[in-house]
Order: sequence, then C-alpha cells, then structure tokens
Amino acid sequence: MNFRGFGPEALRPQDLQELRDLARQCRGDCITMTTLAGCGHPGGSMSSIDFYLVLWHGARLNPADAHDPERDRIVVSHGHTSPGVYITLATLGFVKRGDVVAHFRQAASAFEGHVERAVPGVEWSTGNLGQGLSAGCGMAVAGRLLGKGYHVFVAMSDGEQQKGQVGEARRFALKYGLTNITGIIDLNERQISGTTSAVMPQDIAANYRSDGWEVVDVDGHDFQAIYQALRQALRTTDRPTVVLAHTVMGKGVRFMEGDEQWHGKSLPEADAAKALAELGVENEIEKYRKLRAHGSGPRYHIPSPVGWPNLDVGQPILYEKDTDERSAFGRALEDLAKRNVGQPGRTPIAVFDCDLASSVRTHWFAKVAPKHFFQGGVQEHNTAVIAAAASISGIVSVFADFGVFGIDEDYNQQRLAAINEANLKLVTTHCGLDVGEDGKTHQCIDYVGATRNFFGWKLIVPSDPNQADHATRYLATHPGNIYLACGRSPHPVVRREDGSLFYGAGYKFEYGKADLLRPGDDGAIITMGSLTFMALEAHDTLKEKGLRIRVIAMPTPLEPDREAIRAAAKTGLIVTYEDHNVDTGLGCIVANVLAEEGLTCKFRKLGVSFFSSSGVPEALWQLQGLDVESLVRRTVEALH
Repeated sequence: MNFRGFGPEALRPQDLQELRDLARQCRGDCITMTTLAGCGHPGGSMSSIDFYLVLWHGARLNPADAHDPERDRIVVSHGHTSPGVYITLATLGFVKRGDVVAHFRQAASAFEGHVERAVPGVEWSTGNLGQGLSAGCGMAVAGRLLGKGYHVFVAMSDGEQQKGQVGEARRFALKYGLTNITGIIDLNERQISGTTSAVMPQDIAANYRSDGWEVVDVDGHDFQAIYQALRQALRTTDRPTVVLAHTVMGKGVRFMEGDEQWHGKSLPEADAAKALAELGVENEIEKYRKLRAHGSGPRYHIPSPVGWPNLDVGQPILYEKDTDERSAFGRALEDLAKRNVGQPGRTPIAVFDCDLASSVRTHWFAKVAPKHFFQGGVQEHNTAVIAAAASISGIVSVFADFGVFGIDEDYNQQRLAAINEANLKLVTTHCGLDVGEDGKTHQCIDYVGATRNFFGWKLIVPSDPNQADHATRYLATHPGNIYLACGRSPHPVVRREDGSLFYGAGYKFEYGKADLLRPGDDGAIITMGSLTFMALEAHDTLKEKGLRIRVIAMPTPLEPDREAIRAAAKTGLIVTYEDHNVDTGLGCIVANVLAEEGLTCKFRKLGVSFFSSSGVPEALWQLQGLDVESLVRRTVEALH
C-alpha cells in the first residue's frame, strides 16, 4: 500500500482491502487500550480512524525521520481521539503497537490521554478543543516564509466547531490565502451531552462557505471517497478546503454505534470482549495487562532547535531622553527586519498583531517587511496559537499585544505554548497601572503571577528603553518561550551616579542577572520595570536623610538573581517595589528566595493591592502607595 502524496488517481482494490483490515484491527486496539486503562475516548477514535488511516498513509511523512523539515504536517485538534492517532502512527512504524496498547494513559507513559507533541508523528499537543486549526495556520504561515512545499492537514471534531476560535482561524486562513492547509471534520453528530444539534445547533458547512472555504462532503467510512476528497484539496489552489466526513460514533460495534456514552467512557471487560469478537480481532487484554505491569514504555522528547536562529543582531540603539519601552522594542524590531528580512541564509521573522500595531509599535516592522507581518484583527486567541505554532517550524515568531490580551485573555493559549515547548516571542505593552486612563479592565497587574504558572517560560521586565532594546535582540536570538513585558509611558533613562547611561554601549543583557543601580548598606530596594526611575528618586531622597539604600533592578523575576538577594539581605532590610499585584509578583518571588536560602532580614512588599481606577499613572501609583514619597516613608518606617 503506497499512495504517498496522494499521487495515484485512485486507491487500488488491494489498498482498499488493506485499509479495511487495518481499520478493523485499529478499532479493536482502541477498545483494548481504553478498557485496559479504565478510561479514554473510544467512540470518537473509532469514527475518525478511517480518515486517519488514509490521511497518515497519504501524507508525505517518513517514520524514519519524523522531524524532516520537508514533511507534511498533521494536526489533530480533537486530541481526545489519541487512541486512534497513536494506533494509526503504529501502523506506519512511528511507534510500536504493543507500546501504545499496553501503556496508554499509564503514569510516566508517553501515550497520554490527549495527543502529545513528544510522540513521533504528533505535531501539536491539543486538549481543550478549538486549537488545532489555529495551530495549522501557524505551520502553514511558517512553511510559506521558509519556502517549503509541505501541506498542513487539520483533523477536527464537529462539536468543537461551536468554539469561536475556529471561526477566527477560518477567516485568517482565507485572508492570507493559506491554500496549503486542509481541514477534515469528524461529523459523527455526537458529543458528551448528546447530539451536536441538541447541544448547540450549527451549520458547519455554511459557516465554512461563508468564510470562503471550499467545502466537500464525504462518507467518512468510504476510503475511496476520503482519498479523492483529500487529493482534490491538494489541487485546489485558490482557497483552503475543508472535508466534512460524515461518520458514526463507535463505528464497527453495533451496541456502540451512534451512542454518545462512548465518547469518553471505556468498555467494561465483558463488553470489550463482545466488541472485539464482533470486530473479528483477537482479545489481547490479558497479554497487554501483563506488559503494563512491567514499566511504562518508551519515552520521547520534543527536539530542541539546532543552530537556530541565524540573525544579524545589530547594535543596540541608545536613548538619552525619556522614551517608552514599547517604542524601544518597536525600533529594535524594525532594525532586525532591515538587517535580516530578505537576506540569504537568515532565519525568517514573522510578526503577529491584533489590531494594535501603532500602539504596540509593530507598525515600523510592517513598513519594512509587509509580507512578514500578519494582522490577526481582534482575534487574540487565534493569533496567539498561530504565533506559537509558527515558532516551532523554524522561524522567529513575535506576537505583540496589550498585557491584558496577550497574557490574561490568552492565558490558556500561552499555557499550550509552554506544553508544546514552543519558541514564541511574546511582547506585551501597557502593563501595570502605567496604562493609566484606560482603567482597571486594561491594567495588566498580574503578568508575572500568570507567567509563573507556565513551566519553561522566560520573562523580561526592562527598566528603561535601553534595556528594552537589549532584551528585544536577546529574545529574537534565543530559543524557547520568552516574554517581554513593557509599560506604556515614557520614563527617564537609567543612569549611573556619574550621569552615564547604565544600559549603554558596554552593557550586555544576561538572563537571570540583576542590576545594581545604586550601592548602599542600610537597606535595599528591589524593583523592576516602570517603577525603576522612582526607586532611584527615592534613593536620592533617602541619601539626603543620611540613609544609603541600594537599588537593585530585577528584570528577570522568574529567575531571580539569588546572589543579589543574598547581598541585599545582609543590609538588614529588603523592600520590594513593583507595578504589579503585590501578592503574586516580584515580592513573593523574593520572599521565596529568602525562605529557601534561610536568610533573615526585615522585609516589606510594596505593590498593587486593589483594582484601580482611571487616571494618569502618577495619580494611580499615589493611590496605591507606590509614589516616591510613600516608598521613602515605608522604607524609613521599616528601618525603625
């Protein structure tokens, strides 16, 4: 059976017979592994398995080189059908059948309950529905910028079409002419709570057509019809295509067919034995139970980028006057575009925006590299996933947004970026009370706390525009998910006591390294971001009172500089000072370090303690007790 690339005009009779035999065995394996695990989703796996087999056998994939950059991509959005996905991969040799069936959903097993990117052949870890089409768009965008000819297939459920993010992705795909993407939907008309029409009525075909997609209806259990639909989709060059595969939940076992209870419920062993007998496959539950008792099977790892990225980083732009960090980011990004976009051998850069280009300062990049700039409109969820999925495909992917949108609204999407070990460069502006007059709905005062929940993310909170420039060049040239959080307003540049720029020509940004801005042995103020200039003003006022208080900027709060904190503790007093929720940010992180290191000193946390109102930032900081006078007073009180 060989129809790689969907080349033959039709499947041969022997191909059809082999697919029927494989499907029957795969359905049996889906039952066996879920029964053995005592949980799982057999129903949808059994309705999707026929198009899974055609899809994976027809796509240009090589099990011997699962990460070939030229390969087609298959994204499974309804990740709960992992039994069907894993066992399909086994038929091609990506993984071993015995490993899948014996160790499905077992602790420490690679074969988790929802598809996981670490498993060879799985492109994106999905779980909560509605993410897959966005991820597919990201991979399609990356393929275009890289000049690759691969195709992206996205398998989805009918129930998840109810989710707004899917509509966002449809519109994005059409706007940018992503004809290298094809969707296929398992229309089994069942979801957890009943029929899809009863749970939430929708006209899936009309929705796709209204957004400009080519729509093809097929019998989702007719291998030839599935093949022809996918083959035709590859040859449709004026618009993306979606294949509506009409299927039956639990297909192949009469007492399961069309019954939504089997969506997320495994069969008891007696029922499993009946189902296996009806399918005509061997009952191997006992055999695999013994294998399951002797370990959890092989482990796989998501590959790290090798030799990536290749960019001319340039030289930092130096600012002598008051400038906002968001503008410094935008100018640095513009400079990177001029140096790299269109240059042979350079890693492509893509920038994603949500109708905020002039505010987040990505409009300068857009003027230099319009074909590398992607305007997602007011579609934050979709754009966040597109940017993250694009980032694993060999490009530098930058997503810029306001803090309340890019991190708060997109919390789940950024969590998926962490799970997928992406290489997203997230930049949010308008963080903290520095947003000012927009009011509490737009004051992102929890970005540190939120990001602390994402394993593997890096966070940079620059103290002035010069450090923001350095940080932008750093994140563009280092792998992993990196988040740059900026304020909105212009602030004084940070200077040394002799008046020279602290983050000037001789400065080099090092992740995890704090900056000693002012010395002092009577106490220490540890700060970050937009309050740094006021901490320096407080230092000068305290110095006039005869107190030498050191000022430390901590630009990487998720990886605090422990040596700097130990030195600060020796002064006898630490005051943390942040434009952030006082209970989830820098202060709590420093407190953790003090406790873990067994350090003893007086300790005070200053930060945002309630949702604020509209007003200029200075007035809002004063309301919260974060103005210079309050910082001086609280520091003096703590010393006595």
